[in-house]
Amino acid sequence: MENKLNVTFITLGGYVELEKYRYVYFVLLFIVYILIICSNYVIVYLICIHQNLHEPMYIFIAALLLNSVLFSSTVYPKLLTDILSDKRRISYSACLFQFHVFYSFGSSEFLLLAAMSYDRYVSICKPLRYPTIMTKTNVTLFLISAWILPAPQMAVTTSLSANQKLCRFTSEGVFCDNTIYKLQCVERKAHIIVDMLILLNVAIIPVLFILFTYTRIFLITYRSGREVRKKAAQTCLPHLIVLFNFSCLCVYDVLTGQLNLDFPKTIRLIMSLQMVMYQPLFNPIMYGLQMKEIYKHLKKLFVKTQ
Repeated sequence: MENKLNVTFITLGGYVELEKYRYVYFVLLFIVYILIICSNYVIVYLICIHQNLHEPMYIFIAALLLNSVLFSSTVYPKLLTDILSDKRRISYSACLFQFHVFYSFGSSEFLLLAAMSYDRYVSICKPLRYPTIMTKTNVTLFLISAWILPAPQMAVTTSLSANQKLCRFTSEGVFCDNTIYKLQCVERKAHIIVDMLILLNVAIIPVLFILFTYTRIFLITYRSGREVRKKAAQTCLPHLIVLFNFSCLCVYDVLTGQLNLDFPKTIRLIMSLQMVMYQPLFNPIMYGLQMKEIYKHLKKLFVKTQ
């Protein structure tokens, strides 16, 4: 569908009974978005103002939570606007921009988790070398790399999609994710290969690296005393749970996009919203309650405000 300016528009048709539950959708998603911003901001704020939290582990946690807010913000403003609108559509160029930013921040999540796992590995397995390895310069490089490296890679697949001819103009999603591939007339092998290489770089290799580092940590702590094992569990378990949850959501995304598996419309809607609802809310809850030092400051903050 094209208008007089020859701009291609995509209709977002992934909603289920929107006319009936329009305001329920809006209120629910608006509350969730506010909770995402507030919950993540509180933890980041605590890490910024308390000197004892100015350590690499907590800095990486703050970066991860900030990334969750940015990740969510690529979707929610448009999503909330569409729910109240009679025409739920987006220009193809804007759709590709949302696609690019959404997957760039999603990829940064894996790279930040990989940096966190390396930090824990050095801290637990090489404690004497920790100050010389996890310097401010190295931490800064890890953070910059996690946020910068995915963007140019995603730009390649985005540009390939921009050059593809479209045969459909109604997306199965509620925002621009992998469902845009199903709009294209031809599935090019070069595009698939590029996507697989990007997936390998920003997801599979970081996950394998994380699993390797935590395996090493658990093997070393298993032979150590009880206190060492307890410390390792307290700091590593939240990271592993966050990784597991996010990986499961990403596996679903790959199944629907790259492997073209079809799911019922209601399941697609629930799982799509899970990507931008569950994980950004789960992260601050997990780190706020499970990380002992953060929890102490969190408890003091809410006791003072009562």
